[in-house]
Amino acid sequence: MSFLTFLGWLVLLILCWPLALLALLLWPLVWLISLPFRLLGIAFDAVFAFLRAVLFLPARVLGHRDR
Repeated sequence: MSFLTFLGWLVLLILCWPLALLALLLWPLVWLISLPFRLLGIAFDAVFAFLRAVLFLPARVLGHRDR
């Protein structure tokens, strides 16, 4: 993913270098803004994994095996 991002930035650098430099300077700010949303996504993923484990617990106790 990061290699494709780098290649896309290189193409942007060739086509429109001021926009590429602006994107390079603003990237840390965008990363900082998106960080809380990533943490929220990780938290929701953990909650849903916990709910799935609780819901499938009776089947695991009764001996059902995943294939």
